[in-house]
Amino acid sequence: MTNRDIETSPYQPGPAGGAWVRQDGERWTLVLVRDLRHSPEKVWQALTDPAQLREWAPFDADGSLGVVGNTVRMTTVGAPQLHITEATVRRADPARALEYNWGDHDMRWELEASGGGTRLTLWTNIGRRFISMGAAGWHICFDVMDRLLGGTPIGRAVGQDAMKFGWKRLNAEYAEQFDMQMSNRASQGDQG
Repeated sequence: MTNRDIETSPYQPGPAGGAWVRQDGERWTLVLVRDLRHSPEKVWQALTDPAQLREWAPFDADGSLGVVGNTVRMTTVGAPQLHITEATVRRADPARALEYNWGDHDMRWELEASGGGTRLTLWTNIGRRFISMGAAGWHICFDVMDRLLGGTPIGRAVGQDAMKFGWKRLNAEYAEQFDMQMSNRASQGDQG
């Protein structure tokens, strides 16, 4: 799919939701949950296979993320500057759980069979000032993955391409949600 196809696609993301943040000292973790209409096995392939990652993820991988111990070179797509890191797969339980690092981000994916599909949960550490931006970006990536797996691909939508799909609106919605979550926690004395 070309950028022109992306520009003319009828896709627009739904409202922000299914995400929250956790704080442990100075470390922040973004948690996103999405119910997909595809089997855990199919979602697993999208998370681990380099060819499928190129269709929806914000990075390219030069090898499979589905093998414990694999060191995979990951290249960020759509970023203002080229960013290449090596990731090491720490856990790969097919169709259940996947853990690796992406640069200085720990990524943990859990897949759970749910209602004929998959409940996909992502935990990733993230800088506080990037939380709503990351949530908006992953929201769109998950939508693109869902369409890819459903046979109606719309093409990767990351970086500037994500702006064409309501990323700014999502960023603002997540910022508001997370600010309320953090304010509620602080008012209750809960910092973690």
